[in-house]
Amino acid sequence: MAREPVRYRSHDEDSGRWLDFDLRAGDIVISTRSRSGTTWMQMICALLIFQDPELPAPLPELSPWIDWLVFPKEPMLARLDAQQHRRFVKTHTPLDGIPIDHRATYIIVARSPLEQWLPQWIDWDGDRREQMDSLPGVMSHLDDAWSRRDELNVVLVHYDDLTTDLGAEMRKLAARLGIDVPDDAWPALVDAATFTQMRARADLLVPDADGVLKDRAAFFRRGTSGAGRELLSEADLERYRNRTARLAAPDLVSWLHRDEIS
Repeated sequence: MAREPVRYRSHDEDSGRWLDFDLRAGDIVISTRSRSGTTWMQMICALLIFQDPELPAPLPELSPWIDWLVFPKEPMLARLDAQQHRRFVKTHTPLDGIPIDHRATYIIVARSPLEQWLPQWIDWDGDRREQMDSLPGVMSHLDDAWSRRDELNVVLVHYDDLTTDLGAEMRKLAARLGIDVPDDAWPALVDAATFTQMRARADLLVPDADGVLKDRAAFFRRGTSGAGRELLSEADLERYRNRTARLAAPDLVSWLHRDEIS
């Protein structure tokens, strides 16, 4: 018997919208926490699918955010239904809150929660379904994905690996997705996925349906890890170590932080 997905809701998201989206063979679902490489992974998937740095439409149109209440559901679903290319969609909902279909591939980008950096954020203790970007929410999202990492249609990507060797990570992802890319196409595709090039094209890549962002290029921060660690005292860091140890499997915590909190 299929499990009932967990319902996640906030002021601008509702995972219940997934129940109206019909997955089909080949679909790609990008499930990440906020500020953890969502748009970056969307761009990488777009480049692998279209194999051209010039996308046929703005990224938020090609790869909509399923749960986002800002955008009306019916037009979004109609546009997805009409897409003829391999579909790739975005969500901040953990895998336990969305339908799991063996015909689809689920990509989770993991980034050290230290990037969230606020000390009070470390201590917050509430319902993760209502505060998905809280530390319990972030670790639960990743812990759920970690428990599924050996499944054939689940791909767990570390943000730091993207920053270290973007080309190698894109090639590995193409292999997992069964996408063949000609050798001579790779340099242009990898270059288009760099933060420098994405900042230059921010107007076509950043979701901003309400037009509230003053500078879309600023959406792409420096693209490296460690910013949060710089702002935490040793006491904060110790509290963080203890909290994450209670929230997730030890091997996930070790893989996620590497030597960042040692």
